[in-house]
Amino acid sequence: MRTLLCTIAACALWASPSLAQIDIVIQYLQVEAPAPSTLSNLDPRPEDLGLAGARVGIEDNATTGRFLGQTYGLQTHTVPEGDDPLPIAITALAQSDFLVIDAPAKALLAIADLPEAQGALLFNTSAPDMPLRSEACRPNLLHTGPSLAMRTDALAQFIQTRRWTDLALIAGEHPLDIAFAEALRGSLKKFGLTLNAEKTWAFDADMRRNAAQEVPLFTQELGDYDLLLVADEIQDFGRYIAFNTWRPRPVAGSEGLTAAGWSTVVEQWGAAQLQSRFRDAAGRDMAPEDYAAWAAIRAIGEAVTRTQSAEAASLRAYMLGPEFELAGFKGRPLTFRNWNGQLRQPIPLVHPRALVALAPLEGFLHQRNELDTLGLDAPESACTTFEAPQ
Repeated sequence: MRTLLCTIAACALWASPSLAQIDIVIQYLQVEAPAPSTLSNLDPRPEDLGLAGARVGIEDNATTGRFLGQTYGLQTHTVPEGDDPLPIAITALAQSDFLVIDAPAKALLAIADLPEAQGALLFNTSAPDMPLRSEACRPNLLHTGPSLAMRTDALAQFIQTRRWTDLALIAGEHPLDIAFAEALRGSLKKFGLTLNAEKTWAFDADMRRNAAQEVPLFTQELGDYDLLLVADEIQDFGRYIAFNTWRPRPVAGSEGLTAAGWSTVVEQWGAAQLQSRFRDAAGRDMAPEDYAAWAAIRAIGEAVTRTQSAEAASLRAYMLGPEFELAGFKGRPLTFRNWNGQLRQPIPLVHPRALVALAPLEGFLHQRNELDTLGLDAPESACTTFEAPQ
């Protein structure tokens, strides 16, 4: 049966005699950033992080595209650490209006502001910075990776559901740790929770040898609490906190219970098939950066299929409109917020061995979409370059 080969919607389009050939080439641009030094080398960064997800997305697009007269290609560009990304971005934009970018916020904004990028459609897959979704938003830049606030709001919902009211925080000194800690504070306030104790992790000792001696003394000063939050986004010291605290309490944040854009433990809603396809293609588990790149590629493919257009402006308008939905293997359709370009998506709350919950949690309501309880809602965003909220 034809329905075994393609979706119902795709088959309907495939049967139409008026379909024109559409050829889409997507540019993937990675701007290498310096890797922070950490105590442990147990979690090396894959060389194809993000890119592997884009490749799987291209293959998924091609599966449907074969029946619709669509072809998809992927061209990759890497900017070495310290080099100017703009010349390479200009080269990529000369070849295609679709650019998927793995880069820090500063580079993203510089690329989005290029004259060559004004008619293009750009996707941010890795920078979680809040200003990119607010006062520093750009109309040609959409975000498939979750913001920091989406992750910390998911954690805050879980904390409130568990009625953990006494909270403590340990935050590292790296800029990524500081930003995550600030997002945590904002989320706790948003959901009516209070942070009762806080300390900065400034150790330079080797915790691989000293954790059992140093961490109990360090956490003793926090007093009593229900949950210990850890802001260690560079994965430096957080792994040594659990089971070494003065009081036996659960740990969450960057370690313990974490909120992630994607995790290998997500297996429901058809996710096991995506996980399997990715492992077959990349030889490793799918990381959040891979998922965000996959989602960007698939969003383009879905919009092309529905609009039968290869024009960036038409695809952008469709993605930000009420008809667009992306099946993202997270239990709900994924859509873009038309006030700042952020992809709405559930956030898995996980530990290394299992999925604990999927935010938004039951009871957290919204007048338009419950997914908008995660991250910047329209009244909270200072982005003014997108359409009015719907």
